[in-house]
Amino acid sequence: MFGALGRWIKAVGYLLTGQIDSARRVLDTNPHVIRAKYDAIIREKVARIHIYKQAVAGLIAQQENKIAKVKNLTEEVGNLERLKAGALAKAKQTVEKLKAAGKSEEEVKANEDYKRCLAAYNDFSATLAEKQAHITDNENDIETYRKNIGDHKVQLQQLLRDVDKIRSESADTVADVITAKQEKDIADMLSGIAQDGTAKELQDLRKVRQELRAEARISKEMAGTDTKAQEAEFLEYARTSQSNSEFDSLVGLGAGKIGAAKPAKEKGPALPE
Repeated sequence: MFGALGRWIKAVGYLLTGQIDSARRVLDTNPHVIRAKYDAIIREKVARIHIYKQAVAGLIAQQENKIAKVKNLTEEVGNLERLKAGALAKAKQTVEKLKAAGKSEEEVKANEDYKRCLAAYNDFSATLAEKQAHITDNENDIETYRKNIGDHKVQLQQLLRDVDKIRSESADTVADVITAKQEKDIADMLSGIAQDGTAKELQDLRKVRQELRAEARISKEMAGTDTKAQEAEFLEYARTSQSNSEFDSLVGLGAGKIGAAKPAKEKGPALPE
């Protein structure tokens, strides 16, 4: 019993599944459903492209920040180069002044002005080297951003072309589906597989046309000729025919002459008296 019940449940499940699949296929082949599905796909792809654009825009913003930083660092390097040159010039001037005063090399190096110029020069040189290293790093980052952004732009252009192709494919697919359904309906109608509602309409219209043509023909035949008019025509014809016949008889015409002399009988040979 349980086995039979299980088989029955499976059979019902198969039936429902088949009906659902059949209904789904009918929906899937509907032109409006197909267009709606393509529109949903296009919207999803456009949304992803928009997110992609935002990410690329972020890279561009970082690249521009790096460029601005390099510009600032370059200006700082220029300033440090000038400070370095000034510290060196000041140190030379101090050395010349101390030598002119008869100071030895050891005394020159121990001089406070000289040591201050040397410290400034070394500090400017170290800072300059650090700034130049930062510039190099930023320029490398800028180049990496440039390459990546270029690749992403190419990818975005490809994605946009794909969306355009899908839009064109959507229109072509819907047109093909409509055309195929029409061709199938026509073929099925001609082969008798499908019952086209228009065929019944055409048959009814043709029947009405035949009936109207028949009614028109009858009306045309009956126009101006009713029963009394026909009887009057027949009586007049009979009266005229009878009058004409009597007149012909009176004047000695026709086969039925009235009062006409009968032809004399031929006498035989006379008998001798």
